[in-house]
Amino acid sequence: MKFIAFDLETTGTKPKEDMIVEIGAVLFDGSRSVKGYGTLVDPGVAIPPDASAVNGITDDMVRGKPCVADVLGSFADFCGDLPLVAHNAPFDFKFLMEDIKLHRAVAPKGVVLDTLPLARKIFPGMPNYRLGTLVRHFGFPSGTFHRAEEDSAYCGLLFDRIIQTLEKRREPCAEADLVRLIGKEELRFPQYVAQPDQLNLF
Repeated sequence: MKFIAFDLETTGTKPKEDMIVEIGAVLFDGSRSVKGYGTLVDPGVAIPPDASAVNGITDDMVRGKPCVADVLGSFADFCGDLPLVAHNAPFDFKFLMEDIKLHRAVAPKGVVLDTLPLARKIFPGMPNYRLGTLVRHFGFPSGTFHRAEEDSAYCGLLFDRIIQTLEKRREPCAEADLVRLIGKEELRFPQYVAQPDQLNLF
């Protein structure tokens, strides 16, 4: 199964107030990572010390980097129409949704799936379901956490383990089956139609 695992780093936890500072994604074919996508984003505001303490991203690191409006297109191109996977997906989804709506930007076309509720249902009894805990439990190769591309890679390995487990149990694991298992409304980004060039109309 081919899919895109993705992750964001932000200036805080409120999508309508805080900003994206990093977008990362990895294209997976089963358990194999094929290629990655990663970019720092200049949020246009100072990054709070609390956020930098979590992800290690500082104002100096994002100074001169593209703004989010300039990277949404390349991110959408990388994702195409493949299913997207994130850990606690609604968090990342809401942040991207705010910017996609604001800029009426091109967006990934695939359904967004959440490894957090899937892991809770398929691997009961864990002490907690933080991504780092699950990565260490399954012995996935790991290094840095809380950077977007690295966390995307961990999420992709977790999602592949979920699929493998369902297949071993002979349980259905198509996109629609996974949405039902998550138990929430399907997440998809809006698709805005590109407007024709208006310059000739004036």
